[in-house]
Amino acid sequence: MQRALKGLRAYQEAERAPPLPAMPVIAQAHGAQLRDYGGEGPPLLFVPSLINPPNILDLSEERSLLRWLATRGHHVLLLDWGTDGASRRALSIAGHVEAIVLPLLRGLGEPAALAGYCLGGTMAVAAATLAPVQALITLAAPWHFSGFPEKSRAMLARLWKVAQPTVESLGVLPMELLQSAFWNLDPGRTIAKFEAFGDMAPESAEARAFVTLEDWANDGPPIPEAAARELFESFFAEDLPGRTLWTVGGRAIDPEKLSVPGLHIVSATDRIVPPASAIRSGEQRVLDRGHVGMVVGRGAEAALWKPLDSWLSQHRAS
Repeated sequence: MQRALKGLRAYQEAERAPPLPAMPVIAQAHGAQLRDYGGEGPPLLFVPSLINPPNILDLSEERSLLRWLATRGHHVLLLDWGTDGASRRALSIAGHVEAIVLPLLRGLGEPAALAGYCLGGTMAVAAATLAPVQALITLAAPWHFSGFPEKSRAMLARLWKVAQPTVESLGVLPMELLQSAFWNLDPGRTIAKFEAFGDMAPESAEARAFVTLEDWANDGPPIPEAAARELFESFFAEDLPGRTLWTVGGRAIDPEKLSVPGLHIVSATDRIVPPASAIRSGEQRVLDRGHVGMVVGRGAEAALWKPLDSWLSQHRAS
């Protein structure tokens, strides 16, 4: 306990590097912003999860998938959901696709390659069903929610039952409530990481990277009420996507019926989105990097960034 508390205090008191400058906004919809990371060629639009901030894709100078891809001949765009979830309290996850993703996608003037991370990948599948896209890439995206462990689904059901009065009062699900669910996935690991951080040299690159990533994990805008309800009740409880019963814009969403080139990247060691919940159609690649590590870990460039760049370039050439 002493080691864990020492590490926690060290984390709280650690100096923070200034955030990366925000990229220009080229379009907006319902408080969400489309940010342009530059680059050349056809547009490549990233859809992040509604959970936690989108900067996991642009974490630091050394760990930014978006900035790296922009130097590799891709015109990279990021959908930034913004922080005002209360203004979108009536928008379900499907509603976010209809009211935000699709208008921004169509506003580009040409079909884009569409990439989605985590729940953003689930949403990207729906968008690719309803609008012309060049290609679809999902990164650690859940689809078969029955593939989550029963213990986890039961824990989320209990969390939702307790949280509903607060959510209905505020119009949003506070991130702090959902964060408790992440901690419960592996409580021992949550404590162990702070024990280990307390032993790191404060000015080391390892310690700085820990602080940056932990700040991201503990941050995030609240989730709009209707989106939270759909996530807990229609996705985790009923598995409507996995049963091809999830409808967006009046259409049932089935990734197996997509005709565009698709690449679905899964992590075999993902504790947040287990491999059993992944999309099972199209081209699949399985990594051994963890849910977050696959994007920003030490080996992410070799394991994910370069293969993704190669796949996109080959697809564009063909």
